[in-house]
Amino acid sequence: MRRPAFTVTADGSYAAWLALGRGTDGWFPERWTLDGPEPYAVSLPGSQPEEADSQVLPLTDGRVLIRRRVAERYALSLLYPTGHGTGEVPLGAIECRHLCLLPPAPDGARAYALVLAERHTTLWRVHGGGNGPELLATIPGRCEGGAWLDRAGRLLALDRELEGITKTVVVDLGRGGETSPLLQITDTSNDRLLLAEPDSGLLLVRSDAPGTDRLGWGVLGSSRPVRFPECLLPTGTALTPFAAQPGQALAPEQCSVAFRVDREGSGSWVGVWSAATKRLRQFPGPVGWLTGAGLWTTGGELKLPFVTPAVPCGLARLRLPPPDEPGGDLAEPLCLEPDDEDDDEPSTGPAALAPVPAPRPVPLQQAPCARASG
Repeated sequence: MRRPAFTVTADGSYAAWLALGRGTDGWFPERWTLDGPEPYAVSLPGSQPEEADSQVLPLTDGRVLIRRRVAERYALSLLYPTGHGTGEVPLGAIECRHLCLLPPAPDGARAYALVLAERHTTLWRVHGGGNGPELLATIPGRCEGGAWLDRAGRLLALDRELEGITKTVVVDLGRGGETSPLLQITDTSNDRLLLAEPDSGLLLVRSDAPGTDRLGWGVLGSSRPVRFPECLLPTGTALTPFAAQPGQALAPEQCSVAFRVDREGSGSWVGVWSAATKRLRQFPGPVGWLTGAGLWTTGGELKLPFVTPAVPCGLARLRLPPPDEPGGDLAEPLCLEPDDEDDDEPSTGPAALAPVPAPRPVPLQQAPCARASG
């Protein structure tokens, strides 16, 4: 059965997903606390099981926002644990054909959503503003994805399909939803942003400009072109980035990125890459890994959530040796173990990028589209 997404707050304090009830066929929201000595989960069941297409979003105050489809509208509520069950605060509803929650905002207190129409997309603030959902902007074309480019939660990148071509644009919430281009390769190429790390400015993109759909990396606001490394085009393998190491201010090439690696005939593995190492290291994930979910600490440790019959809420820690040390390029983990302590150091990155006009487009049109090594 399809497993719903496991979503982590931007600061790594909480996560939420729809868990499958033990001994039943019903889904229920579950909140994980990740910033304590060890992880623990709290179930937030309602009066009846949730639909599998419901969507949940954790907030940094410990509550969970849930989006439910009810006939021709989407209802939004906040869930929280009480002494006798689950408390619920209705936030209102939006009548539309499709509404999708965006990734957690950097401050963890606000929540946003996209509403798709035939020829345009509307951006809504569904929590953290006034009373009820608030329309912020109308954007021509159909938008999807969503990545925050700054720690202030002002610059939002979206992949927009317009006239049959997909390009990434920036929506400036500080300027009333003003939209400007971010990725520019060719007039006819499809260019998507897969992941953005605000501290370092590292961007992971996917584009068909090289002739085939390929992964590349660049730096937000840099004059350097995006590169398309050969190591991110392994044969018979699909790569999906899901987490980047925070706190690497002014050091995008040192920023580690975690990938879900789907191999033909051998399931899903964990991949780790940085521009400095110029290689993709691959490791088997822990038993019961919630595939494609995880978070980095500023110290360079990758934490992977897993669920087994014996451990209903677990974090495995993947510690990698530096690539220049003995064993640093081996395709096996140095340490993969349950999380039993929280030794994260405070982030050394900037608190926020300056709230200035949207960054200039990454100059992808100058990028070497093949045989790039880094």
